[in-house]
Amino acid sequence: MRRGLLVVICLVLIISALGVIGCSPDFYPAAPETGAKSQGIITSQQATGVWVTGEGKVSVVPDVAILSLGVEVQKATVAEAQGEAAKAMEAVLAELKAGDVAEKDIKTQQYTITPVRKWHEDKEILLGYRVTNIVTAKIRVIGTAGDIVDAVAIAGGDSVRINSISFTIDEPTAYYAEAREKAMADAQAKAEQLADLADIILGDPTYISEGIGYVPRTYEVRVEAAVPVPTPTPISPGEMEVRLTVQVVYEID
Repeated sequence: MRRGLLVVICLVLIISALGVIGCSPDFYPAAPETGAKSQGIITSQQATGVWVTGEGKVSVVPDVAILSLGVEVQKATVAEAQGEAAKAMEAVLAELKAGDVAEKDIKTQQYTITPVRKWHEDKEILLGYRVTNIVTAKIRVIGTAGDIVDAVAIAGGDSVRINSISFTIDEPTAYYAEAREKAMADAQAKAEQLADLADIILGDPTYISEGIGYVPRTYEVRVEAAVPVPTPTPISPGEMEVRLTVQVVYEID
């Protein structure tokens, strides 16, 4: 009986002590200073301000042509197909080099040897083997592209394949710099308009992020098989746009 009464007294003392501590303001750590009155929610600085995306575009005339071409030969045996394809490809490569295409600018894109079959009266018949050898050639003087296409078509004969020709920019760095300036000016104009519409005062940028620049390739022709032609092949690179975006966050004064 006396032991039970002692246990009850101890419990009452412990509960009283916890109540006093719980009511004490010194028991809880102080909230970090945020420059504003805290109401139990910490506002992230990244969620404030004016967020805009600016875009810059620069029109450029391409200075490089990328020619995809090669040979395709079908013969009864692999050896025959390889031999004729190698001979035709040597003639094609010779014309590329004669057109001032550097060896470093010629790269093998595809080389395949495949059997050619057909079905006849529920039987599969082997017709022979097809060898395909495709390369990409970077033509740095676009004005010579038409002459190179014609020379390659004659050299490769019936085996030649000209898949496509595309145009791009070899050194786009300077154009990126110009596009970047335009993108920042576009972002500033958008932010100022939003500030006027919202009747707020725009502050300094607090965050800037640049997107990935984009230099598209323009494709002009696609030919399944090239044959000698009596007149020169016209090649026109046209224009393309170098694009770049920036995301900017402005503070609100």
